[in-house]
Amino acid sequence: MTLVSDDGAYGGPTSVAAGQLEECAARGHDVTLVSLWRGRGPAPARFGSVPLRTRPARSLLPGRFTGLMHPLLVKDLWRSMGGADVVHVHAGRDLVTLTALAVAVLRRTRFVAQTHGMVQPRRSAAVRLFDRLYVPLLRRARACLVLTEQERGAVAGVVGAGGPPLVTLPNGVRPESAGAAEHRGREREVLFLARLHPRKRPEAFVEMAALAHRQVPDARFTLHGADEGVLPQVRRLIAEHGLEGVVSYGGALEHAEAVRAYTRAAVYVLPSVDEPFGMTVIEALAAGTPVVCTDSCGIAEELDRRGAAVVTNGSPRQLADAVCALLNDEGRRQALAAAGHRAVVEAFSVHAVTDRLETIYRRL
Repeated sequence: MTLVSDDGAYGGPTSVAAGQLEECAARGHDVTLVSLWRGRGPAPARFGSVPLRTRPARSLLPGRFTGLMHPLLVKDLWRSMGGADVVHVHAGRDLVTLTALAVAVLRRTRFVAQTHGMVQPRRSAAVRLFDRLYVPLLRRARACLVLTEQERGAVAGVVGAGGPPLVTLPNGVRPESAGAAEHRGREREVLFLARLHPRKRPEAFVEMAALAHRQVPDARFTLHGADEGVLPQVRRLIAEHGLEGVVSYGGALEHAEAVRAYTRAAVYVLPSVDEPFGMTVIEALAAGTPVVCTDSCGIAEELDRRGAAVVTNGSPRQLADAVCALLNDEGRRQALAAAGHRAVVEAFSVHAVTDRLETIYRRL
């Protein structure tokens, strides 16, 4: 994994990796997560219950994650892979992934790559130069795990004909927590919890809040997540709409704090466009929180079919209408939470995902 941090900056891939490893460990496998670390203090020995081997993240090249590396991580990867039956690379386009793939090839260790929607066709000169090293290594994977058919097409466009088998593997959460929190009596809070990145559209959340506040004046709207350049615009919009005290930014959260935030909220909103999967959507459903998302979220069609989320076109008006309807209808919120619980258990359980993952590993 490229990065583990105390602010969850790397997003869904980190929680997916930890969830998979925790479930594998529960089944008796010996697991280790190797990654860079960034935080206010020294790296923990474990990430959740997973043994963690890290080095401090250093920026060797431009880019938020692309250029992060530490020279001694090469030694850690070499030692870890030497005793491994299988290596699972959570693959972005970055120096850590490039190094991990190279070490796995040199070690002749069987490996799979899981791209999390991060490997897309790109035309820039820098990406083309990087891919001259990266793509031949990625093609050596025994399998490449993709979330959706859309991602399958994107990865195929990068690795080309004759690449590794592309195997669909959804993300999952623990069903024990799904729907565990009683929805009745929650605060009148609407939550955004994601990176403050243009694709996540936190500014659309603020525009939605301005519209919804007129209809539901006692509701409050909270954004959490690491800033990736959009926070100044978010704050400007809050001031322009006079929403101080109504909309607030609470910074990034560690995983345990994020779970509490989901549980406290009445509605979770993800205005993101072209979201490959939407791990925060599944985490919110697992906390028993009704979800409003957009039709370009990778799992929107499945959730809509199950009646497990309110799917919109992503406009602030449709988002606001959906949020107001839920805040004003306790029964609808309860029904949506129950459907979300069923969706997690039946389609997005980490147990079912790991069953498939073990089968993939054994085939190696």
